[in-house]
Amino acid sequence: MSTRPKESLEKLWSKDFILITLVNTFLFIGFQMLLPTLPIYAKRLGGNEAMAGLVIGIFTVSSVLIRPFAGRTADLYGRKGVFLAGLAIFILTVLAYIWVPTVAVLLLFRFIHGFGWGSSSTAVSTVASDIIPKSRLGEGMGYFGLTGTLAMALAPAVGLYMVSAYSFTYLFLTSAAMVAVSALLALAINYHQVKKSVPKEAREPKPALLEKSAFRPTFVIFFVTMTYGAVVSFLALYAAKLGISNIGSFFTVYAISLMVARPVFGRLADKKGFDLAVIPGIIAVLITMLILFRAQALAWFLVAGVVYGIGFGAVQPSLQAMAVMHVQPNRRGAANGTFYTGFDLGIGVGSILWGAVAQAAGYSVMYLGAALPALISLVIYWFVGRPPGPTQE
Repeated sequence: MSTRPKESLEKLWSKDFILITLVNTFLFIGFQMLLPTLPIYAKRLGGNEAMAGLVIGIFTVSSVLIRPFAGRTADLYGRKGVFLAGLAIFILTVLAYIWVPTVAVLLLFRFIHGFGWGSSSTAVSTVASDIIPKSRLGEGMGYFGLTGTLAMALAPAVGLYMVSAYSFTYLFLTSAAMVAVSALLALAINYHQVKKSVPKEAREPKPALLEKSAFRPTFVIFFVTMTYGAVVSFLALYAAKLGISNIGSFFTVYAISLMVARPVFGRLADKKGFDLAVIPGIIAVLITMLILFRAQALAWFLVAGVVYGIGFGAVQPSLQAMAVMHVQPNRRGAANGTFYTGFDLGIGVGSILWGAVAQAAGYSVMYLGAALPALISLVIYWFVGRPPGPTQE
């Protein structure tokens, strides 16, 4: 007799799920405040467009390096230690930005910061996938992702305002405080316990750090997030060059659009399959890059924010659910680490690449070029990235 009807009623909004969403909210507030502002900080310290891109790129390189180790360590020794260690590194490096004298030193601390972000964000996603019932994984990851989206609706605009009205010191202190709140809330979560006695089948040779079953969605998200590298690293600088103020509103409308899209497409993926979320989402991402290529006024940036939010809100939670859907609990950390390796690597490669393009040809041409990885991601998903069957087992 099928147990699907019973599974469909499994409780999603438990105490631990509410806590992990709050934890993720404050973590992402601290993170998102820095994304549009640190490239400005780099230029203020004497850097150019290429150096501004490196501020994002080098951060994601260290995140990529640590994620597989963080995921595997979380699987072997537990999620809590990896999570709290990552948060501690995050807080200390953000505070260190206050005393940075040159771009070179900023890049050094930014590299260390990536270790904290890579560890904490891998662990928090793994904890969420432990807590969410498998029958509601697409929906649950959609709601969980809303916490980062809520932060994105507020934090970039607030960060840009703090820089213009107060100082970078004020920005860094606030960011560190938000992550400290996240750490305090994290202490109250009941974490998945690592089994001391591992079944024989779990001891068979496996990839020690990366989860093979997560490779297909990881390849797709890599090319999708190359576009995000162009947005997060250079949108504020692009708008300033065009004489457009209040560009922080782009991130607000983007986040609101993302907030609406995530649960809608998450439920659609659970019920009808991932294709109906991922394919339209990638097309929306591609269209966004073309809009930014032609944008000359704030209104066009806001339209781009809405379209990009729909696209990213459809693609990211669906691909992440694909990455963890069919793995054993003792491999969820590795699966999340694999997925976010591709996620971060795309942002990092994109930031560095688009910085060089912007310096050589300008921001408009850069956004036209950013449409190419979106197209590549669509081709990869269509031919090799699509799941072999329905979402549900």
